[in-house]
Amino acid sequence: MKAMKTATLFTAMMTMASSAFASSGGSTHSGLLVWGFLGFCGLIVAFQFVPALMVLIGMVKGITTPAEETAPQATK
Repeated sequence: MKAMKTATLFTAMMTMASSAFASSGGSTHSGLLVWGFLGFCGLIVAFQFVPALMVLIGMVKGITTPAEETAPQATK
């Protein structure tokens, strides 16, 4: 029974420590393709921000302006 506890404890300890062994020291050398991809994602966000801002301004204008009163229609 003691051997089973020891094996379980050892397995749990090695499972928690395995991510430390997988690390290569934190290399931060990103290539040109990575920076191009990130720039492209930034452009997508920027171009989606403009229409969203226009819709938001339209909604605020619609809420803050008074509603136009319509004339009652004549019945025959």
